[in-house]
Amino acid sequence: MLETEAYTMPSSLLWAVDVYGRVYSLSTVGQQWDQCKEAQLEFKRLTAAQQCCWAIACDHQIYLNVHARDVPIRYQEETYENQRWNPVDGFSDRLLPSDRWQWSDVTGLKHQQLESFQLPSENWEWEADWYVDENFGGEPTEKGGWTYAIDFPAVYTKDKKWNSCVRRRRWIRYRRYKARDTWAKVPSEQAGLLPDPFNDISCGGWEISDEPRGQISLWAVSLQGKVWFRKDIHHLSPEGSSWVEVQVPGEVVQISCGPGDLLWAVLWEGQLLVREGISRDCPKGSSWVVVESPSPEVGAIHVAVGVNVVWAITKDHRVWFRRGINSHNPCGSGWIGMVGEMVMISVGLNDQVWGINAEDRAIHMRQGVTASELSGKAWKALPSLRDSDRAHSSASASSFPSAGCFFGGEVRAQSQGSVRSDVDTEPDASCEGAPVLQGQEVVPKPRIPKVTSDSFISELVSDRDTHLGRHEGIARSPIPEEDQRAEQDDKAPPALVVSHSPSVGPDLQWSNVDLEEAQTHLAVGAASDTAETSSLSSVATYNLGLEEPYGPDEHPLWAWVSGGGCSVDSSLQLSWFNSSAGLSSSVQSMSLFVSPAQTAAWRKQIFEQLSERSKREMDNFRHYEQAIEQSVWVKKGSMQWWRDWKPHKWVDVSFALEQFCGTEGNKEGILFIYYTFNEEKKYLHTFINEVTILVPVLSDSKHTFAIYTAERTKQRWPIRLAAPTELEMYDWLALLSVSCCDSRDTQGPPSKQAIWSVTCKGDIFVSEPLPSLEATPYPMPCDQMFWRQIGGHLRTIECNSLGVVWGIGYDHTAWVYTGGYGGGIFQGLTSSTDNIYTQTDRKSIYIYENQRWNPVTGYTNRGLPTDRYMWSDASGLQECTKANTKPPSPHWTWVSDWTIDYNVPGGTDKEGWQYAADFPASYHGSKTLKDFVRRRRWARKCKITTTGPWQEVPPIPLCDITILPCMAQSKVEQVSLWAISNKGDVLCRLGVTAQTPAGTSWLHVGTDQPFKSISIGGAHQVWAIAKDGSAFYRGSVSPQNPAGECWYHIPSPPRQKLKQVSVGRTSVYAVDENVTLAVDQNILLSSYLVQVWIIADKVQGSHSLSCGTVCHRLGVQPMEPKGQSWDYGIGGGWDHITVRGNSLEGPRISLGVLPNQPIPNSTTLHSPLPLRNPEGMNGNVIQS
Repeated sequence: MLETEAYTMPSSLLWAVDVYGRVYSLSTVGQQWDQCKEAQLEFKRLTAAQQCCWAIACDHQIYLNVHARDVPIRYQEETYENQRWNPVDGFSDRLLPSDRWQWSDVTGLKHQQLESFQLPSENWEWEADWYVDENFGGEPTEKGGWTYAIDFPAVYTKDKKWNSCVRRRRWIRYRRYKARDTWAKVPSEQAGLLPDPFNDISCGGWEISDEPRGQISLWAVSLQGKVWFRKDIHHLSPEGSSWVEVQVPGEVVQISCGPGDLLWAVLWEGQLLVREGISRDCPKGSSWVVVESPSPEVGAIHVAVGVNVVWAITKDHRVWFRRGINSHNPCGSGWIGMVGEMVMISVGLNDQVWGINAEDRAIHMRQGVTASELSGKAWKALPSLRDSDRAHSSASASSFPSAGCFFGGEVRAQSQGSVRSDVDTEPDASCEGAPVLQGQEVVPKPRIPKVTSDSFISELVSDRDTHLGRHEGIARSPIPEEDQRAEQDDKAPPALVVSHSPSVGPDLQWSNVDLEEAQTHLAVGAASDTAETSSLSSVATYNLGLEEPYGPDEHPLWAWVSGGGCSVDSSLQLSWFNSSAGLSSSVQSMSLFVSPAQTAAWRKQIFEQLSERSKREMDNFRHYEQAIEQSVWVKKGSMQWWRDWKPHKWVDVSFALEQFCGTEGNKEGILFIYYTFNEEKKYLHTFINEVTILVPVLSDSKHTFAIYTAERTKQRWPIRLAAPTELEMYDWLALLSVSCCDSRDTQGPPSKQAIWSVTCKGDIFVSEPLPSLEATPYPMPCDQMFWRQIGGHLRTIECNSLGVVWGIGYDHTAWVYTGGYGGGIFQGLTSSTDNIYTQTDRKSIYIYENQRWNPVTGYTNRGLPTDRYMWSDASGLQECTKANTKPPSPHWTWVSDWTIDYNVPGGTDKEGWQYAADFPASYHGSKTLKDFVRRRRWARKCKITTTGPWQEVPPIPLCDITILPCMAQSKVEQVSLWAISNKGDVLCRLGVTAQTPAGTSWLHVGTDQPFKSISIGGAHQVWAIAKDGSAFYRGSVSPQNPAGECWYHIPSPPRQKLKQVSVGRTSVYAVDENVTLAVDQNILLSSYLVQVWIIADKVQGSHSLSCGTVCHRLGVQPMEPKGQSWDYGIGGGWDHITVRGNSLEGPRISLGVLPNQPIPNSTTLHSPLPLRNPEGMNGNVIQS
């Protein structure tokens, strides 16, 4: 059985607020609560997303904490300078009265001068001054960045013509959000009435659609019961723009928004509201639906929603679960009572649930929550582990001028003492703060913590007489709420005197602090005597002489918890509940008495004793003859075989693997396929040492895999077999793979020189190169390379000769190779017992809805007989409906429902449709009179969970990556690694070495536009391709200056937009959007290893088994970078290959001219060719 190491769960945070208004966070990879020291105010409630957290402070204003990331938040401001030509002045700013403004937006309708741009708030700063964008359509413009046209508006070109009467140029300036990892106040509107002070807040909505802007919905409830929505919150504007009131049929006291389109609220009367009509185009929704409370006698006081769940709490603290919740039925079908009593509940990203227990104020986590059992099984308390340094920040420990913002009035008496919790019922219950012993120095100005949870305040105020009366030695002075209001008007608040024995210290006095009406503009009402109160007329405060209110064995008293940004996988174990975390210091210290030297000595002694015993026992039997000289082992099974001759069809066969020991002790084997042809039994066989690769094949109806040999690779016709079940297929694949490795004596992890590749299914393969692979004039054909599978699932992979290997999944997650082998389908002895981790990946499955227009009904799903299927794949040749479309394999599971995909090349309208003249054609997002057909793309996400020697590198999603190639014997302290995020940001990884391949942190490299491809070659030469197809070169990159200084815009091939770039030592290769291979030879030459490999489609002679064939370019020399011919290698669905780790150089002999072959239609290009310094390179410098 494979012993897999504990998977390091991606880091995310669970946020909480205690009754003193202090904010804490608990990481999913940590084991203790960390107090947010940056908070300068006490907070009441908070709501969290993965990238940020909002909170309501005691002043009822909203504050935002954006988590620090390696990629900054940058927003591009732009404006256009327009000029017209006249015979006197030439081009000048003297425009016609009918022309656009001299400074305008791209449409010319809005006046935008440079001085009119202001920072949205004090949380932003300008990066630099305004500058001219000299890039136009992926090509550099003339000096000044002007583009010319006949008139406004028209089609602009970079070349000035004789009829160019107008011109314009774009000015750019970036602003950066600077308030990260700190609580910044969310600005209010500049004009108009400000919203009421807020009492509750909830964020969500980021999974409504896959918009690249990353929209987030923020909902708030004011003290007067109104509901507000924050507009324009996305990853480039975390603060949003303004508040919009949403009408509600009553007074709302609490609201909850899920990651999708679920939004529930609680009314003052105890009923619940459900928002309907929430969509991508209408994030605020359209209408409310009233849902009755779970218990008719007791109203609801709290609700929490997730993706497909709704939890509620009634006034008696009972917990309820709403069944039947989904995006089509947001109201659900009924309530189910759950075990436990809670005061509030929060739902996380995977519908995981946390709650605060009503009895002891501890946070509990719901165990057993899965996609099939959303209600979970039981509650489990989170350990109350806190860091050792519990000293409060100076802001919390000192007295603020605002005295806690909304809390006013003079405290009549201040003293030290112990204060009992509102949940303490026993006389000897532990107190919240440690008592002051005799002789202890009295602090002159003790801190006065405030109770900030509304429900906790109401309980404390309404029930304080009952609780205080249970304690011995306390003299009660009950004060009715009517008397309190009268006393407040007279500015003479009464006090509750709590007496203690002289040995404990001075008396503790309770003080009633009234709310300042002048400061809040609120009418103060009477305090409610129930737990569901949302606004209070008075708040009880009490004094603590010590800054630490909790003893060493006490847990914090929590007031609020938010798991909106916390991602917990139910199949993985959290470090929160590790048993070692709860060990006492005395038990943990026992291991300190055993030094590493003693451990090493013990191991050596045990090893010597075992070796001596083994030698002694074996010597007694040396005179015996060997009992078994040779063994034969056979495994048989039933399969189906895709017949080699026409008519091709699946036939039932018997499949057998025969293994035996060779004459030299090595393991050999033979594959037999027994079939019947014309009632005659026949067979075909293949020696196991001739097999070059075993590849699982994508198939909708069968569990198929292909067996390649060198001869069958040349014929483009592998042995295709189909197993009865997927389990049997993977069992055979694992067995055959191990047999192939044994016959070739290939075990253990891949070498640092290995060639890595990925199939279109995401399977990872590795091959050990031989020096003859690059030998000239007779290199080893690449169809003779042996490939073996490594566990894991990736979309792209990169490596170098120092053993640094990185990969990117389909969900843009970055992974680093840990040095192990096996995982996935390989178990037991065929896999390493360490460095194997759980790996997950997600991708979207797409289908298309097609419609044709007719004069009677308009667009309808009734097409012509010659049309494609009305529900099809992208080609239209295969019918794909929502019902019959399945995940790629049983290992994949659906994690979402079908949704309209708006992120389609060419754009869409508001309903997701694309229009064209006919099928197939070029699609666009707006309808014209000539468009008779339309389509829209539907997407559904699926997830796979596997194992392999890969560890996640959070938290930035990546789309491309490149690693510095070098010789195996080179001594490089820091390995240069560059990447591009899925948003187009250029990143440089710091701290990457052979010992620490994951590195330490990302360094953001500024660009003027998003990029899509990047490559680094020899001498740290970095080239990149922008999303508009333009090429850039990064100057002055060195080990001392890893990020370089500036970007140079390099002209692309004529009339071509580049798609991908790969840099070597002597040349730069690129692929354009027409899938044409191009090479730039204007590079200084060097005498290092030169090799070019690609993945190509439509290779000559290949059958339609699957796309992607490995091709090796022959005859590539420093003086001849184009090479001479192609060597077609392994086919069968390859998607990516990297040879940048191979530095084995073969013998070099003069190579004769070989007949040229056409360049195959390549989909992916990877070249490990390093590059020398391109001196004298033409291009315009662009400051980063």
